[in-house]
Amino acid sequence: MSDTITVTIAPEPDRVRVLATTPSHDLLQAILGPIRTAHPRAVATLLEGLALWHQRPLSVVLAADDADDGTALGLCDALGDGRTLHYEVGLAFPDRVARGRRRRRELRGLGSFRDMRELALWGTR
Repeated sequence: MSDTITVTIAPEPDRVRVLATTPSHDLLQAILGPIRTAHPRAVATLLEGLALWHQRPLSVVLAADDADDGTALGLCDALGDGRTLHYEVGLAFPDRVARGRRRRRELRGLGSFRDMRELALWGTR
């Protein structure tokens, strides 16, 4: 129960990928529709729901092209602060991802989330 939950979010033009993990295993893999069609509070509500479900705050890593991506998703304010009672957001820039691997039980069926695992490692340092 004390494992930190890291949620990595990768918005792409035609979809948003979400990966929730603990240090030992995957909790959730999802491919959602494009962010442009989602409700403005959809991402924040999803994260709040996960935090409430697991009864602990989340560490969120947002794969971003620039710092404005967090503001566009409603996860960060104009100053880049992305902290609430339910989660804290850090930005990871995919072109600067550090390499690293962990062994874990992985969910199958939605394709590779390897790049997001690497972002999660970079974003939580």
